[in-house]
Parts: sequence; C-alpha cells; structure tokens
Amino acid sequence: MPDLGNTLLALARNAIAGHFGQAAVDVADRPELHEPGATFVTLTRHGQLRGCIGSLEAWRPLGQDVRDNALAAAFRDPRFAPLTAGELPSIRVEVSLLTPLEPMSFADEADALAQLHPDIDGVILTAGRRRATFLPQVWEQLPAPAGFIAHLKQKAGLPADYWGPDVRLERYAVRKWKEAQP
Repeated sequence: MPDLGNTLLALARNAIAGHFGQAAVDVADRPELHEPGATFVTLTRHGQLRGCIGSLEAWRPLGQDVRDNALAAAFRDPRFAPLTAGELPSIRVEVSLLTPLEPMSFADEADALAQLHPDIDGVILTAGRRRATFLPQVWEQLPAPAGFIAHLKQKAGLPADYWGPDVRLERYAVRKWKEAQP
C-alpha cells in the first residue's frame, strides 16, 4: 500500500487538476483519510512560492482537509492570482500534516526564543486580534529564532520589535511530503 504522503500529494493534485476538468489519478482509500487532520498545502513554481493555505487544527477528515486546502492554495491565496491550467504542469505540491498545537509558557521574549526548536517547530503567534503562523520549513529562510519571530510578528501585522502581555505562542511539528520537481 502506498505511504500516506503519496496519497495526500495525489489528493491535493487531483483536487487542483479536477478544477480544470483534468482526469484524476487513482488514490487508495486509507482509514487515516477519514480521521480528523490538519494540513497545509504549499504550491511552488520554479522554486518560488505560488500559494499556501492550511488548517491549524484538525476539524474535518484529513482527506477533505487536503483537498480543500489544495483548492484554496491554488485559487484563493490572496497573495497570488488564481492558478491557471497552463501553470499546473510546472507546479510542485507539498503537503504538511500538523501535530496538535502545544501552548508555550514563557516569562518574556528572550525566554520564548530560547525555547524554540529551529527546523522543528511551526509557530503560531497571537497578539490581540492578530494571528500568524510559520511552518517549520520557514526556518530554512530564517534560521535564527529572533529573526523568525520578528518576521512572524510582521506577518501578523505587528512591528518586528513588538512584545506585550497579549503575546501568545503555540507550536506544532509537521510530517511533510513534496512532489519531485516537475
């Protein structure tokens, strides 16, 4: 039986291809697909981000989460124009399966930074009504915890040097799978 990663990648690609009326590849039904799961689907084209949408908490069946997030990454990521059929052959799909969220306890920003595990932790930063996340893969571009958190604050619409009593951090890990280069 194919591994879970190949199944999730095929579900994501099938969802996008189906939007364009293209035939789907066969995907084995697996029990895990019917259990709650939280995923992010990331699309890249020629090594550049082309869309990334996901779920932070498992609230629907894993198979449905992957399909819905694939469609959202392809057609509803506000940072990009909707994907075109002509782009599809050059798109590389990546699926990240998240572990449950773990709230972090810390005395101050320095303490929070010291607790982070580069290349392992995905982080959600919440401050008031602002919220943003970085998947663990973002450590590849931002390897220092201080830079990682500063950019995460900016993604949430906060100043890079912001810190206040309303800051909450949660972490998670991922299992990730990526298609071969097109």
